[in-house]
Amino acid sequence: MTRAIDTIIDDFDLLDDWEDKYRYVIELGRELPDMDDSEKTAANKVNGCVSQVWVVAEPGEGETLHFRGDSDAHIVRGLVAIMISALSGKPSHDIVAFDAEALFKRIGLDSHLTPQRANGLRSMVERMKAEAAGMAAA
Repeated sequence: MTRAIDTIIDDFDLLDDWEDKYRYVIELGRELPDMDDSEKTAANKVNGCVSQVWVVAEPGEGETLHFRGDSDAHIVRGLVAIMISALSGKPSHDIVAFDAEALFKRIGLDSHLTPQRANGLRSMVERMKAEAAGMAAA
């Protein structure tokens, strides 16, 4: 089970040092449930990430969407966990409208990720938003 996004934001606020914040991101990734290898397919792969990243979207009740994901890199797996916490279980229209850049800025990821990781994170968010937009259109 992933942590609530508000808890993650609060935890980031308590950590002063970026080494501690990176360790926390890795810890979040370790808490992410494993994704079955059979789901690590080209269809579920997020393009634009240097690391291998997979995201699966499943419809929930009403117009909600639930996400699962994985990565082969520890920090990226933690970033997947953060985005799942932020978006999973939300209505598709809220996912599409979600301001990920504001979240990244709020917890400091905007200035502490390498450009490649930041681009990959944006690609993952766009993939999740596209899944939500597809569900809303269906």
